[in-house]
Amino acid sequence: MMVDTRVRTFLIMIFLWLQDGMTWLLNSPEQNLPLILADKGFDVWIANTRGTRFSRRHTSLKPNEHAFWNWSWDELVLFDLPAFVDHVQQETGQKMHYVGHSLGTLIALGSFSEGLLVDKLKSAVFLSPIAYLSHMNTVIGALAAKAFVEMTELLGFAEFNPKMKLVTQFLDALCASPGVDCYDLVSAFTGKNCCLNSSTVDLFLQNEPQSTATKNMVHLAQTVRDGVLAKFNYGTADYNMMHYGEASPPVYNLSNIPHDLPVFLSYGGQDALSDIRDVQRLLDSFRAHDVDKLSVQYVREYAHADFIMGVNAKDIVFNQVVSFFQHHT
Repeated sequence: MMVDTRVRTFLIMIFLWLQDGMTWLLNSPEQNLPLILADKGFDVWIANTRGTRFSRRHTSLKPNEHAFWNWSWDELVLFDLPAFVDHVQQETGQKMHYVGHSLGTLIALGSFSEGLLVDKLKSAVFLSPIAYLSHMNTVIGALAAKAFVEMTELLGFAEFNPKMKLVTQFLDALCASPGVDCYDLVSAFTGKNCCLNSSTVDLFLQNEPQSTATKNMVHLAQTVRDGVLAKFNYGTADYNMMHYGEASPPVYNLSNIPHDLPVFLSYGGQDALSDIRDVQRLLDSFRAHDVDKLSVQYVREYAHADFIMGVNAKDIVFNQVVSFFQHHT
């Protein structure tokens, strides 16, 4: 049997906060990145985080057990993303390109900094990159980050289901806080998106949000509050010593990312989660990167969701991604 060598493996990851891979496909076929790439001859794989509707099976645990939810994005960095990449490589026998948006950038950066995956990739694309979150500038996001410790006391390390009564009450309380406007809940968390189609937003709200682990939300809140990219903080020096052999959680050192890995990074001027000051701090980690291996795009009018669902994302971002992959194939 002959193998068509024109088919190129392309790994597209979506690890968004409280969302799954379906979000990539909400725009029309000619306007969503996976199908654009498929039409260009790429072999497209879409992944989901554990706990979302398509990722709730386990070899021994069930979703109604607390142990099923005892994880944070550390486990995505160290286990889930490497396992998915290994699976794709075993199926295809090829190195691959990577795309992450939001949390998908965070876990890839963490994995790369730990020396994982980079030998299996041709290149990496980061859209609305999340690494540092010190300048996250939505009032509701800042309040949520401060309140998640209280949520842990109520829920424990269990499922964080945005549709369960306790969580909706929590969100209602945040939305009632001074200065918080939740009339448009998407914008309240992500910033003012310029270019979303109302029907796409309706589809988005029908499909999302999805469950995650409360521990994962706490870890993200720690990233906001502490201003460092570090592993989960168990709260005391003794507990951290038990897990890490150190009194404080180890830091992910992004300067360890190989300087010759082709990287394309695109960020927006209206993004409330991936604030431009935090992106600049991330870019500082790439100061020693090979100049011809790093491409940076700034889209002044874009907020967080525009990079996935923007009606003009094909012309502004996706065509650039395709060209980048073709250049580094």
